[in-house]
Amino acid sequence: MRDVIRAVCDTFAPSLAPPDGVDEATAAYYRDGATARGIDETVAGAVAGLDALTRGAVAELVTRLGAGFAAANLAERTATLRAVAGESMRLRLAVRQLKAMTLATFVGAVDEHGANPTWPALGYPGPATPPPARPKTLPIETLPAGAARLTADVVVIGSGAGGAIVAARAAQAGRSVLILEAAQYRNEADFRQIDALGARMFLRGGSMWSSSGQMGLLAGATLGGGTVINSMVCLRTPRHIRELWTDAGLDGLDGPDFDKYTDMVWDRIGVNTDATTYNANTRAMITGLASLGYRHERLPRNAARDDDSSLCGYCNAGCQQGSKLSTLHTYLRDAAAGGARIVTGAHVDRVTTANGRATGVEATVSTPDGPCALTVTAADVVLAAGGIESPAVLLRSGIGGPAVGKNLTLHPAWIVTGVYEEPVQAWHGQIQSAVSFDLTRVVDGGGFLVESLALNPGTWAGQSPFVDGRTTRDQLRKLPYYATWHGVSHDHGTGQVHLDADGRAAVRWDLDDAVDHQIAIRAHTELARMHREAGATEIFTFHWSDRRWRRGEDFDAYLDGLAAAPADDYTAFSAHQMSSCRLGADPATSVADGWGRLHDTAGVWIGDASALPTAPGVNPMITVMALAERTAAALLRA
Repeated sequence: MRDVIRAVCDTFAPSLAPPDGVDEATAAYYRDGATARGIDETVAGAVAGLDALTRGAVAELVTRLGAGFAAANLAERTATLRAVAGESMRLRLAVRQLKAMTLATFVGAVDEHGANPTWPALGYPGPATPPPARPKTLPIETLPAGAARLTADVVVIGSGAGGAIVAARAAQAGRSVLILEAAQYRNEADFRQIDALGARMFLRGGSMWSSSGQMGLLAGATLGGGTVINSMVCLRTPRHIRELWTDAGLDGLDGPDFDKYTDMVWDRIGVNTDATTYNANTRAMITGLASLGYRHERLPRNAARDDDSSLCGYCNAGCQQGSKLSTLHTYLRDAAAGGARIVTGAHVDRVTTANGRATGVEATVSTPDGPCALTVTAADVVLAAGGIESPAVLLRSGIGGPAVGKNLTLHPAWIVTGVYEEPVQAWHGQIQSAVSFDLTRVVDGGGFLVESLALNPGTWAGQSPFVDGRTTRDQLRKLPYYATWHGVSHDHGTGQVHLDADGRAAVRWDLDDAVDHQIAIRAHTELARMHREAGATEIFTFHWSDRRWRRGEDFDAYLDGLAAAPADDYTAFSAHQMSSCRLGADPATSVADGWGRLHDTAGVWIGDASALPTAPGVNPMITVMALAERTAAALLRA
């Protein structure tokens, strides 16, 4: 198996003859492939750590390729991989995973000096500044290896946008609060401005896919959750969504009380537009929007007003400046000031119950000396581990009713990249600073936001369509000229969270909803039109097949080709996992009531993005936080 995987890696990043007349760094970029740099061994060794679904898919791929694959020449291996990836979505998932691991490591992995040998050839600068010496000030409980017991009035599972707020409000009200965070505590001193290291703050290292491989899932996995590594987009819940959710059983959500909660959040995390500035990537997007008659708005962000925008391109790897007003700097401090205790490295195995009521949780905590089996006794348990992990806890616990894990919404994001004549350096400056709402109601009442996004070498290396090893190397040398935008769509269909063979969360999602498919087509074609209007000389997408336009080619034919792409050729990404433990009046279709209490188990509350009844159609952080304020108030009244 190992020899086949190593040969797959060598196919994606082979040793190639350099072009004539290049400097030594560029020559090495072509010459030193996966085998020369030991990447093939690294990837082969990492396969065992993948989730059960992906491990199984890789094993199936190895069997399908056979032992003879490793002995074939490069052209034969390339053709075989491309053909096999077309045989089934499961085999494509395996090819996609190995491609992403190989190429992301090729351009992203760093040495002891924090550098990658490909960066000079790519024109990528790497880190701008060293991390500051910033002490960690939040108190973390120290537990022994073996076993431990703790008691609290309220145990909160998760420390992100929702959980930190519920913990803070409960602690401020005099309740004994324990926060259990599955990940570790990292702060500015740990933020290296290196995406490969920043990936440690994402769920499963930022490498989690739906069962079909069509949806890449990006979720926070660090103390503070997604608020530490998100792009700080702050948008209020749309009025029509609030009315829809009120009708679903969230009484009063369309009224002044929810306005009050939203305003509380807005003020506490310092939302403003004063610190919002446009980088070259966003300016190009605005040009494309304006040329087609579409409006844009400056994005509100939870950033300090003295934010140094020159360092903001590393936002998704953590803000060294401390300018991102995440829960690390707001609600977790409030919770700690109120006496809340925090345990990190705590994987919650299940919620314990007796006679239809919560009694606490059981968790496994990683300690320097080995695992600790932690038992927590608590009258109230708040699930705030995110839209993927919260339903998994309930499924392992056997509570929550028939809707647990169902109705998952993801805000599928469709990415289109333009290549420009002048450098864009989309990694420089604020990665999201403008938005257009003009295309949010274009397909059966649904549509998408237009926003720019971060550019990092690893993602574009791993996710750009694969033709052959040389084409990949040639295309990546254009990295400084890439402008990257996406359409963040409002789900019409849904997915599902379930437990895999290891008892871990897994996601089913396919582009099988006709309306979602039409929105995806519209997002790709509109973004392509914007790039052309802004002056792109080349346009490509993250479809599995290479769907690319170059200046001088028939653009209308290119748009027709995008529209005709089959649904299984699409690749989406989600930074917003929602609705998998949704609130509502009907226990058959929702997990908790309109205030966040589980329908079937007293003392268990939902306090994160999984609570949203449907996708809101806008970046959900503010919505999640305001809803958590509302749920915290209900918990304290109970």
